[in-house]
Amino acid sequence: MSKPVTIIDYGVGNLLSVARGIEAAGGAPRFASNVADVRSAERILLPGVGAFEHCARTLREMGLADAVRDFAATGRPFLGICVGMQLLFDYSLEFGKHEGLGLVSGHVAPIPETDGTVRRKVPHIGWSPLSHPATRESWGNTILEGCDPGRSSFYFVHSFSCIPDSPSSILAEADYSGFPICAAVMHDNITGFQCHPEKSGVAGLGVLGRFLAQ
Repeated sequence: MSKPVTIIDYGVGNLLSVARGIEAAGGAPRFASNVADVRSAERILLPGVGAFEHCARTLREMGLADAVRDFAATGRPFLGICVGMQLLFDYSLEFGKHEGLGLVSGHVAPIPETDGTVRRKVPHIGWSPLSHPATRESWGNTILEGCDPGRSSFYFVHSFSCIPDSPSSILAEADYSGFPICAAVMHDNITGFQCHPEKSGVAGLGVLGRFLAQ
């Protein structure tokens, strides 16, 4: 029997693309836009595309921000994708300072266009391989288990990058012209991906499959 995945529908993000990815990985996607369905879910996926402030405000206005926090406290599997990962953090500096969900300590800041010697195109768009951060030797017992560091590539589209307060929260990094992008975070039952596993071919479906297995 396919495992259900509740995708939070708050009018933001490519929900059909995410749902197709879940189906291809063997899951049964369901959409939820009310508090009761979010709180009672077996596992949830928080998508997000566009501006952080709009996503965060819409979640609050629909009454879903507290429901998401309540779900996270249950210990059940929780996955955030793209802006859905950024929302896990305390705040973002995109067009001002805007409050996030506060589930992972840290903030979201612009990808620097230059470090004085290297110029980068922003947004960061395209395929980049993931690697272990300095604090992690293995992806064993995580949803990246089985991925090949430095070779398994994932698809990115973003102009802002998450900066966790604790390096131990970083699950994976991606080098972007010398700037270490925080590609994935993990904190207790919560995992976030800046990249799009639903658009990342076999490697991405493997990640979604391991999320289903949690």
